[in-house]
Amino acid sequence: MHQPLVFIDGDQGTTGLQIHARLNGRNDLRLLTLPAAERKNLQLRAEAINSADVAILCLPDDAARDAVAAIVNPDVRVIDASSAHRTTPGWVYGLPELDEQQAERIARAKRVSNPGCYPTGAIALLRPLIAAGLLPADYPLTVNAVSGYSGGGRAAVERHEGPDAQAAQGVLVYGLHLDHKHVPEIQQHAGLSQRPVFVPSYGSYRQGIVLTIALQTRLLPAGVTAARLQACLAEHYNGARYVQVAPLQLGASAVQLDPQAVNDSNDLRLAVFAHEQHGQVLLTAVFDNLGKGASGAAVQNLELMLAAMG
Repeated sequence: MHQPLVFIDGDQGTTGLQIHARLNGRNDLRLLTLPAAERKNLQLRAEAINSADVAILCLPDDAARDAVAAIVNPDVRVIDASSAHRTTPGWVYGLPELDEQQAERIARAKRVSNPGCYPTGAIALLRPLIAAGLLPADYPLTVNAVSGYSGGGRAAVERHEGPDAQAAQGVLVYGLHLDHKHVPEIQQHAGLSQRPVFVPSYGSYRQGIVLTIALQTRLLPAGVTAARLQACLAEHYNGARYVQVAPLQLGASAVQLDPQAVNDSNDLRLAVFAHEQHGQVLLTAVFDNLGKGASGAAVQNLELMLAAMG
């Protein structure tokens, strides 16, 4: 029986290390990584990627584009964890729960773009509501999100865990230029006709994301309530292995959200909170930025592709 060869290009970053840990020791595939001294050898990297059944790219955007350009073997399949190809025509977006056909598209695809961490939560909340006509595609949206510092890569981890950790900020809000690279990805795959405002931040904890999107019911189509929004999400994700939708949370009964609640898993927890008298709704997502937001999603997509390979 053929054991597929999986090459991880860039296995020393936060995402690559997590993918390697999730796949290491499995006997249904062979894992290929390059020694540290050879990771920047372009010839060896090209040979490795062209020898693989599936290559997982955990690289900066430009390096990911170069890696794809080096592929000459038409049988090589790629999962790109960078943001280089998330809105590129011909690439399949690696969010299996996007719609009923997306998992099959991923399973058959030659090129899969792994979703960004923040977009995973935003798109999971918005796409079903827009597709159902409950949320206008031109709604003036603001997406707020707080991630653990590991979302900033090795440099951020070093700032918080290295010798100068005491000087690291407790909370760091960034993306204030309102041109964050995740915004086109959110807009395209959520089905928005207008660009949303995106306000990301890092907290002084290692991993986990809480993402929120506020809505005013007066700006929604007539008859759309928080209960209908929650029911739409619950129906869309009914039976989804990794996505859970909480019952509607109203007023004073609303609970607090812990961004670390599902760390070290591939779970994505969605919820709808509302204050009916105020006419306000809050859509929320909690997930691990290193799990469903990165390495967990890559392994989920790999599983789909391997199953299709037989």
